[in-house]
Amino acid sequence: MFKKIFEYAGPYKKNMYVATVVVLVSVLLGVFPFVLAYQVIAPLVMGEAITASFIIQHVILVLVCLVLQALFYGWGLNLSHKAAYDTLLRLRTALQKRFEKLPLGVIQDKGTGTVKKLFVDDVDSLEVLLAHSMPEGIANLMVPIAVYVAMFFVDWKLALLSLASIPLSLVAMMTMYSVGMKKMGPYYMAGQKMNNTIIEYINGMEVVKVFNKDANSYERFRKDISDYRNYTLAWYRAAWPWMAIYSSLLPCTIILTLPVGAWFVLCGWSALPNLILVLCLSLSIGMPLLKSLGFLPTMPQLNYKISALEQVLDAPELQQTNDRFHGIDDTVTYDHVSFAYQTTQPGPDGKPAVVEDEVLHDISFTAKAGQKTALVGESGSGKSTLAKLLIHYYDPQKGSISIGGQKLCDMSLEALNSRISYVAQDQYLFNTSLLENIRLGRLTATDEEVIEAAKKAQCMEFIEKLPQGIHSMAGDAGKMLSGGQRQRISLARAILKDAPIVVLDEATAYADPENEEKMEAAIAELVKGKTLVVIAHKLPAIMNADQICVIDHGKLVAAGKHQDLIRSCPEYQKLWKAAQDSAEWKVHTAKEGA
Repeated sequence: MFKKIFEYAGPYKKNMYVATVVVLVSVLLGVFPFVLAYQVIAPLVMGEAITASFIIQHVILVLVCLVLQALFYGWGLNLSHKAAYDTLLRLRTALQKRFEKLPLGVIQDKGTGTVKKLFVDDVDSLEVLLAHSMPEGIANLMVPIAVYVAMFFVDWKLALLSLASIPLSLVAMMTMYSVGMKKMGPYYMAGQKMNNTIIEYINGMEVVKVFNKDANSYERFRKDISDYRNYTLAWYRAAWPWMAIYSSLLPCTIILTLPVGAWFVLCGWSALPNLILVLCLSLSIGMPLLKSLGFLPTMPQLNYKISALEQVLDAPELQQTNDRFHGIDDTVTYDHVSFAYQTTQPGPDGKPAVVEDEVLHDISFTAKAGQKTALVGESGSGKSTLAKLLIHYYDPQKGSISIGGQKLCDMSLEALNSRISYVAQDQYLFNTSLLENIRLGRLTATDEEVIEAAKKAQCMEFIEKLPQGIHSMAGDAGKMLSGGQRQRISLARAILKDAPIVVLDEATAYADPENEEKMEAAIAELVKGKTLVVIAHKLPAIMNADQICVIDHGKLVAAGKHQDLIRSCPEYQKLWKAAQDSAEWKVHTAKEGA
C-alpha cells in the first residue's frame, strides 16, 4: 500500500525521510524529562540528600526539553506536510493524465460523484498517511523499541512486565483491522453512490422543484444517504469496541510493572532504583506507543481508497497509436464486435472488483462510404453502444472497428476525431458564448465561418433574439437554451467541423414538430456526401436509408433496405407496427383536441 503511493513522492521522498528523523528527535526529547525525573526521584526515595539547585537545574532542563520537543515536532510536521501536499499534487496530475488516456465511456460510467471523490476526497485522505503516519508513526515506534532495549539492559524481568500489555492490545488492534476491512467495501461503495446521487440531485433541482419534490420526498436521494449512514455506523460499531480496548491497554505499561515490580524489590530480585527507572521509562513511552498505532484505525479506509486509486492508475488505456489516418475511404466496418460494460463492486476481500455485463454479441456489418446506415431496435438493444464504440468511447473486448480498412486502435485519437462528427440527443454546452461553443467544432474557424455554420444549422432565428446575439452566454451546461436549441448548436458544431463521417444518436429527440423540421433541414446540410450512421426510434425518418441494421438484445438480427426488412424480419415488422400505432395515436389525439 505504501510503496505505490510513495512512487508519486518522487523528489519529495527526501523531505519525508528528513521529517521522520526530525520527528524522531522530537519523540526522544519527550523521553528525556522522565529520565530527568528519575534522577530527582531515585535519590529522594533512597534517602540521599539533594540540593535545591539540583532540582531547579533539572526543572530547567525539563522545560528546555519540552520547548525543543515542540520546535522539532513543528519543524518535522512542516516538512512532512509540504512533501505530502506536493505528492498529492503529483498524484492528482497523474490521475488527470490517466483520465486523458482512459476510454471516455469508462469515465462517464463512473459518474461525476465518483470522479470527484477520487480526485478530491480519496486523494485528500492520503494526507494522513503521508504527513502523519509515516513520520509520526515510524518515529513513535522506533523510540519505544529503543527504550525497551535500554530497559532490558537495566532489568530484563521488569522490562518484560512493562511489555505485558502490548500483546493483548495488538490482538485487539488486529481484530479491529480485520473487522474493519470486511465492512469497508460496502461502506466505500455506498459513499461513491451517495456522491453520485447528491450531484444528480443538484443537477436535477429544477425538475425536483417543478414537480414539488423536495429533498425529503426524493426517495433515491434519501435512501442513498441513509445507506451511507448505515454502512458508516456498521463500520464504527464493528471496529471501535476493539479500538477502545487496544487504546486503553496499550499505554498501560505500568499496569503490572508497579505491583509485581514492588514485589520483586521486596523479594530482593530487583533493585529499587532499577524499578524507579523502569517505571519512569515505561511512562515515557505510553504516549508514543499510542501515537505509533493510533493511525491504524484509518488503515482499512486508506487501503480501500488506495485500491480505488490504483484501479484507475493501472486501468488499461484506450488502444491507439500516433499514426495518422491512411484508410482508403470512409467506409466503416464492424468485424465480429463484442462488448461488455464493466462496473465496480466490492469483492470478497472487501476491495473493488470489476464485474462485466456483455451487451453486444459478435456484430458484423459495413456502413459504406457516402451512404446512410441506420441502426434500429428497442431501447437498450445496444444501438448507442455501437455508436460510442465507433467514436472510441470504449475498446471492444472482441473484434475490431475500422475506417477505410484502418482499425481504430491503429490511429491516434486526433486522427479519429478529425474523421467523425458525433451528434447525440444531449450535447453539453460550456458556460461561455454561443460563438465559442460552436467554434469547438473547429478551433481555427473565423467568426464568419462560425456564423455561417449557425445559419446552416437553423440557429440564427433564436440567436438573433438573444440580448447579445451569438455572443450571449449559454449558461451552466447550456441551461439558458431549450433542449431543441442546444441540439441545433451541436449541429452547428458538426457542420463547422465538416468531418467525412457523421454519427447521429437520436439527434432530434428534444425537438417539437416545428423545431424538428428545421433540424431535419440542418441535418440534410450536415450529411451531404458523407458517410452517415444514424440511430433513431422514428422509423419513418430512416425509410430511405441505404442500409438498416436491426439490433435486438445486442445481436444483429437483420440488415437491408426498408422494403426487404418489412417483408422478411419479424423484429423490424414489430418496430414498424409500433411506429405506425404511435403515429395513429397522435392523429386521433389531434382530432379529439380539435
